[in-house]
Amino acid sequence: MLSRDDLLTLYQRLSLSDEARSIINQVRSSEPARRVRSRRGNVSGRYPSKKMRVTIQFESHRVELAAIYEMEHDAHVLEYFDQPPSIKLLYDSANSRGMGVLHTPDFFVIHDDAVGWEEWKTEEDLNRLAEHNQNRYQRDETGRWRCPPGEAYASQSGLYYRVRSAQEIDWVFQRNIQFLDDYLRADCPACGPRVGERLLGHALAAPGLSLEALFEVTQGVATRDEVY
Repeated sequence: MLSRDDLLTLYQRLSLSDEARSIINQVRSSEPARRVRSRRGNVSGRYPSKKMRVTIQFESHRVELAAIYEMEHDAHVLEYFDQPPSIKLLYDSANSRGMGVLHTPDFFVIHDDAVGWEEWKTEEDLNRLAEHNQNRYQRDETGRWRCPPGEAYASQSGLYYRVRSAQEIDWVFQRNIQFLDDYLRADCPACGPRVGERLLGHALAAPGLSLEALFEVTQGVATRDEVY
């Protein structure tokens, strides 16, 4: 979590407007706007975040939980909040009728170089929503998903709004980080300096060294827990 001084330094470094600062302060001091629930095909839950020192809600193991793992272990993500206060999106319906919709994004994320809202969805959901109304969800010329009314709302204060597709998720990273999560989250005792140096020496001497090979060359020197 950011201290008051850290936050002020971030505001100044990113030249954030008074409006942006007010939004960030509101999000940081607010409880989640809604409680997520399991739906057909999805299982909701809570992730005990070491970075945020609270539990973070997720509505789907396939999407939001993967997003949480990514943000929890990304050094460039300073803070992240689930179900931030709702924002109002203005756009035309499929029949060109003006609409104003209250929307609660999945996350509000403070990076070291940008701040804004993120909505995570499956590719199937995005295709379905775009077919229903392209004024809200659409692909750009590069194939990236966008939400023009969300971007318009965020740009007023100098923040961002991003649509994230489950297709962006690196599942190899997800499997690795979930396996190592207990080691990264718990206050594990550090390896002895000589053990750590030998492990790093083997890894640096043979980039791409498999765990199995590392176990073999360090047998009797380091335990598997120390390797992990």
